[in-house]
Amino acid sequence: MLIIPAIDLRDGGVVRLAQGDYARETRYPADPLQLARRYASGGARWLHVVDLDGARSGSFENLRVIESLATTRLQVQAGGGVRNEDDLRRLFDVGVARVVVGSVAVREPDLAEQWIGTYGAERVCIALDARRDDDGRWTLPVRGWTEASAFALDELLPRYARAGARHLLCTDIARDGMLSGPNLDLYASLQASVPELAVQASGGVRDSNDLRALRKLGVAAAILGRSLLEGGLTLEDALQC
Repeated sequence: MLIIPAIDLRDGGVVRLAQGDYARETRYPADPLQLARRYASGGARWLHVVDLDGARSGSFENLRVIESLATTRLQVQAGGGVRNEDDLRRLFDVGVARVVVGSVAVREPDLAEQWIGTYGAERVCIALDARRDDDGRWTLPVRGWTEASAFALDELLPRYARAGARHLLCTDIARDGMLSGPNLDLYASLQASVPELAVQASGGVRDSNDLRALRKLGVAAAILGRSLLEGGLTLEDALQC
């Protein structure tokens, strides 16, 4: 299981949102580039970056910061604001190794499948971030999790598996930024239904026990944000898991 530190960007700074709510932001004093270098020195190989401004507005507002992060030894997977192929190319052009496609993957799956075919499954990560409704259905909000969509998680999963996708990032939005533990039932279900996809678990990881539980399920990667930023989990301990 790969450990991937996360940096969420807003107005050029490092932030975390609670359950994807832009009104519930925690801002950290760390400089994004210095933080990335620290993660690289600590042994991380990948960095997950989200342009939260871009995710909501649909235009990259932190591209220069993302470009600086790509100059580190870390391989960067980045998303937030990807709406068309030009956006995809702009991220590749500044050194991003893998682009995370979220809203387009939900709203325009034909287009996302086309990108997988054009750029290769290793360079495109499909993000299906889910929120469970009152009926127990896993819905897929878009535009920085601020708008509803027509598709549900169980409708798109098999489609992307058939299309040759390789990487799937799935966040239980209710747990994102909450340090409440990952949704193990969700990831167990993903592993059972689409074993051909490399699942990246995101949201809620608190400590080494959570990481061991995810590793036991067989997920490919765990993305760590708030737990690393606030010291509840060190990168060294995470890597040892």
